[in-house]
Amino acid sequence: MTEAYATIVFLFVLFTLLGSSVWIGLALMGVAWVGMELFTTRPAGDAMITTIWTGSSSWTLTALPLFIWMGEILYRTRLSQDMFRGLAPWMRFLPGGLLHTNIAGCTIFAAVSGSSAATLTTVGKMSIPELRKRGYPEYMIVGTLAGAATLGLMIPPSLTLIVYGVSINESIIKLFMAGIIPGLVLAGLFMSYIIAWHYFRPAQRPAPEPGMSVGEMFSESRFLIPVLMLVFAVIGSMYFGWATATEAAAVGVIGSLVLAAFQRSLTASALFESLMGATRTSAMIALILMGAAFLSLSMGFTGLPRALAAWIDQMNLSPITLIAALTVFYVILGMFLDGISSVVLTMAIVEPMIRQAGIDVIWFGIFIVVVVEMAQVTPPIGFNLFVLQGMTRHDIGYISKTAIPMVGLMLLMVVILVAFPGLATWLPDNIRQ
Repeated sequence: MTEAYATIVFLFVLFTLLGSSVWIGLALMGVAWVGMELFTTRPAGDAMITTIWTGSSSWTLTALPLFIWMGEILYRTRLSQDMFRGLAPWMRFLPGGLLHTNIAGCTIFAAVSGSSAATLTTVGKMSIPELRKRGYPEYMIVGTLAGAATLGLMIPPSLTLIVYGVSINESIIKLFMAGIIPGLVLAGLFMSYIIAWHYFRPAQRPAPEPGMSVGEMFSESRFLIPVLMLVFAVIGSMYFGWATATEAAAVGVIGSLVLAAFQRSLTASALFESLMGATRTSAMIALILMGAAFLSLSMGFTGLPRALAAWIDQMNLSPITLIAALTVFYVILGMFLDGISSVVLTMAIVEPMIRQAGIDVIWFGIFIVVVVEMAQVTPPIGFNLFVLQGMTRHDIGYISKTAIPMVGLMLLMVVILVAFPGLATWLPDNIRQ
């Protein structure tokens, strides 16, 4: 009875604060404060100070602002133009043509930026005008870009995986490695959609691209070399055990600064803007994490997570049934909250449930990234939809419709992960420590 009363109080205060447009981090702290005052005898102020300091002083968290800064620097370079020039000669021969540059470009940029929005903006600012100029259908340009940009949440370095790892105290490197193969599989599903469009909608194909010699193709490919070297420096250094996640992030920042200088786009104003952008994003995520840490402590005192885990255990749900229920839960939650907020808000309750059910926490990290990816392209709070609206001037309803097939492919990816869990667990199980 106490747990039911506590649940009602927590939910009422949370939705009241969120509905009042209070910042998510402050709303979480407010809920935790009320819980501490009503259900415990421990001074709420002392508990909040201790928990916030402990939660925000983690060495693992230092990777977060560094990866964000790396993405901010690269966003201000000529990377999008160079990627399009380097990818176009090789994509033109695939069924679907240059639409594949949306997928390939987002996949590559996702490997040097953990942000879906940064991936979308960087790739979209070059691919949208180029694909429009060549006569590709607008709904395919917008839809494939909306879906492919979500790869920034899965392919390392992923900010969502960092937050998830910190929330459950799991290895960030293992989570990064777990995201590589599923990320590539999801990119393959997106490319399969383009190939299907090519064969089922032949009337919508644009005119074929002019011929190009093999020498010219390799010559254009040189524009991909800098970013591929940066990907190897960041991801490779972690995979081969040369660097921790934080050290790899520092390498990435240095590499992005070198790349920006090489492209002569490292101006004083660009450097300042990248620092300010990284600071704003990092502060936002840090505040959410602080609130989540305090909320986890508060709910722990009430016994709510343990009671809910015991209740789930008594229902004798199979792991697959639990995953199906959590998929629906996170899809609905993602309609109102961004991915990072959804993760930190629910981990205190969901983590005991999945451990009780025997679900691998590394695998679950990839699962949760896939389902919160859907939140990026589902209304009413699909962040990628708003970014694309600003870039294309289409209304949200139109953009949402173009992204429906991509959401369907993400749901298919959940099924694939359940059927083949080794896609997420094989690489971290065999990683060099």
